[in-house]
Amino acid sequence: MRKDHRPYSLKVLQGKLEARWVKHFIAPQLERMGHHSMIMKPWFLKIYGKEISFGQSVHVIAAADRNVRLTTWEMNDHQGRIDIQDYVLICPGVRIDSALSVEIGASSMLAAGAYITDADWHDIYDRTQAIGRSAPVKLAANVWVGDGVTICKGVSIGENSIIGAGSVVTSDIPANVIAAGNPARVVKELDPKQKLTKREDMLANGPELAIQMDGLERWMREDNTWLKWFRALLAPTTKD
Repeated sequence: MRKDHRPYSLKVLQGKLEARWVKHFIAPQLERMGHHSMIMKPWFLKIYGKEISFGQSVHVIAAADRNVRLTTWEMNDHQGRIDIQDYVLICPGVRIDSALSVEIGASSMLAAGAYITDADWHDIYDRTQAIGRSAPVKLAANVWVGDGVTICKGVSIGENSIIGAGSVVTSDIPANVIAAGNPARVVKELDPKQKLTKREDMLANGPELAIQMDGLERWMREDNTWLKWFRALLAPTTKD
């Protein structure tokens, strides 16, 4: 469809269904879930293991063909932990696997298909031994991880840094840079004179933002009707 024909009342109903799903199925699986978090199509968010936590205003976008998967492993001396801090955005297809510790800093963004792991998952020489070597992964605040990036065990990424699409990060990346490649290397420094606007700046006042977004939805859908929506589903035209 070229346009979202859903009427306002249907969008509200869908939002209530998603919120109930999150409360009933997602929140009980988390150690903590902050206020004003939003999970779009939460039935496609897959959570396995304990010690997984969300800060406030975390946004997760999942899809039928690109589930979001957060997995921690408990085995022998290992207990994985995933700490997703305030205002983080997680896009479709993101996977995080932890046998030790993965920390995603506030206002960070993980683009579609990004993968973060803190372990090898098999020993180099004894392939029957699970987990293998592990080392914590830490993303500082306001890190932007591009589409299809892989971040390996033991990596730290500094505040505000950007990892280019398709990169494989095997060693630390400093703050305020753009890094890309396989293995990822610094290709540019951010301009310190430029003002950085973070997701926190937009999302800090959750209730006020919710009111603004609701008003925007009403305005965008004021001409949408149930009849138009059904017609667009059953007999779409070039205008749909």
